[in-house]
Amino acid sequence: MNNKKNTLTIKEKIGYGLGDTASNIVFQMVANFMLIFYTDVYGLSAAAAGTLLLAVRLFDGVTDPIMGSIADRTRTRWGSYRPYILFLAIPYGVFACLAFITPDFDSTGKLIYAYFTYALLMTCYTAINIPYGALGAVMTNDPTERASLQSYRFAMAMAALLVIVWALPKLVAFFGEGNDVVGYPLAMVFLGGLAAVCFLLCFSMTKETTQVEPKQNKGNAFIEFLSLFKNDQWVVIAAISIATLILIGVRASVAPHYIKYYVGEASLLSNFLTLSAIGSVLGAVSTNFLTKFIEKKTLFIVALVVVIISHSMFYVLESDAIVTIFIVYFIANFAHMIITPIMFSMVADTVDYGALKVGRRLTAVTFSGHLLAIKLGFAIGGAIAGWILSGYAYVPNQAQSEHTLSGILLAFAGIPVICTVVCLIFITRYKLTEPEVKRIQTQLADSKTID
Repeated sequence: MNNKKNTLTIKEKIGYGLGDTASNIVFQMVANFMLIFYTDVYGLSAAAAGTLLLAVRLFDGVTDPIMGSIADRTRTRWGSYRPYILFLAIPYGVFACLAFITPDFDSTGKLIYAYFTYALLMTCYTAINIPYGALGAVMTNDPTERASLQSYRFAMAMAALLVIVWALPKLVAFFGEGNDVVGYPLAMVFLGGLAAVCFLLCFSMTKETTQVEPKQNKGNAFIEFLSLFKNDQWVVIAAISIATLILIGVRASVAPHYIKYYVGEASLLSNFLTLSAIGSVLGAVSTNFLTKFIEKKTLFIVALVVVIISHSMFYVLESDAIVTIFIVYFIANFAHMIITPIMFSMVADTVDYGALKVGRRLTAVTFSGHLLAIKLGFAIGGAIAGWILSGYAYVPNQAQSEHTLSGILLAFAGIPVICTVVCLIFITRYKLTEPEVKRIQTQLADSKTID
């Protein structure tokens, strides 16, 4: 292993962060608007939409270990991971536009088109996001710098969320002039183009400084993926990631429904989501500061407790307590976005742990396995949201019964509480504190495990 530098420049951190701005332009579109687009604009039933989200994301997850293995074997003058960012940036933007077109087909044709275009988009997301995630682990090997890099990443990811939730309703209204079927794809032409530009900037502003020799990357991709399960610390983070993304998948999918039907003020949706995005940005930025004074695992636990308390409060708030609802959701997103960058920096630390325990440094495979966990959780979360709406007799664009409103509240607040409690249980088994990671890196440097 060749380590050239530990300290990253601000330019490199911003450049890396732009990659997640690009990723989250699409991710946040899918998380916050895909379900309501499919049910209230595209015309699918809530159950069909939920099943679609689950099936496509699970199918796409099959490609994750394959892509990770391919990326770890790639050797070019740009490095192992950056070439995928360069060459897939434009197709990524194009597929994002195609997924939000409503074709003039019958119900069967529309369902097939939805499956096909969404599968294309998520496959491209895999092919560009796995190398992007692995890039963060080879820009530096210092655990504190990794946490700082991830905080920049998620601050800029949440900046994308801010742009999406503020701009999308306005762009849809502007381009569609009251016709969302026209407005959505035209809005995505603009946003998909922005995503492509951000990925290209990410490529130009970053460098790979940690190299794994080609001889480290021979073997069967499936066997390499299975070897991740020998890395018990990766398994802990994968379990936490699944629970966290179930939370995100459910809550984000029904947030528009919560405001439109439970609060009863559809006009507040943009402001509601924008304020929550600001909370997320501030949480990610604060992580960079807080990790300088508080050990990552301790900070992670504190943030989990805040997430549990804040979501529980939605059960005691009246639907007309709009200001308080906004404040509580702001706090929930602030705390949650402290959790997320720490979680991703922990994945990078499990690469070092796995190199010592398994005897091979499988950087992209580790991140592909983590992305698979993320997609699994996100798939389950999106499906649960659709199934809960269907099970509680949701009818699009109509006033909802008390029974249906209770289902919306369950998806928006109840499921997130359960998921966060699960995370709290698993994090007690995580042992890669910052001193432990540095000890492992010293041991690797002094051994012949990694050449």
